[in-house]
Amino acid sequence: MKQRIKFLFFLSLVVVLLIGCSTNKDHEGIFQFKDSYVGDNSAVGNIVKQLQSGDSLKEIELKTKEKPYGMILNYNWLESEQKYKETVINNATYLFALVKNVDWISFHFNNREYKITKEEIQTWYGKNLSEVKNEDDLRKLIQKYLKEEPKVNELFQ
Repeated sequence: MKQRIKFLFFLSLVVVLLIGCSTNKDHEGIFQFKDSYVGDNSAVGNIVKQLQSGDSLKEIELKTKEKPYGMILNYNWLESEQKYKETVINNATYLFALVKNVDWISFHFNNREYKITKEEIQTWYGKNLSEVKNEDDLRKLIQKYLKEEPKVNELFQ
């Protein structure tokens, strides 16, 4: 009986130590990829999969042969135009804030296409997105601008 108690105590101690010493980067969230480059397909892929409608992403094309660098995101998703615009704003904001050298992003949905540049969205926000330091601040910025439908439509004119 004493042997069994010692074994269970030892096993519990090992489990506690393993959990406590875990250095899983997932706990850092999406901002662990801040300052990535568009040519880093692993980082870009990880970012895009965590974004809105990431589960509907069919294909990512990175355009890195010549400047300006960009990416094409192909979604297999049917939704309303307003939902597409919301996804474009949300995902472009994250990508422009996290990926240093991406200049443009083209979003392809089943029946719609939107292309947006870093310059356009930063002018729209009136803010340099690379200066945003954490996900909370970025999320608040996005939500503030998504509340106003005329402001959203202004970006897509």
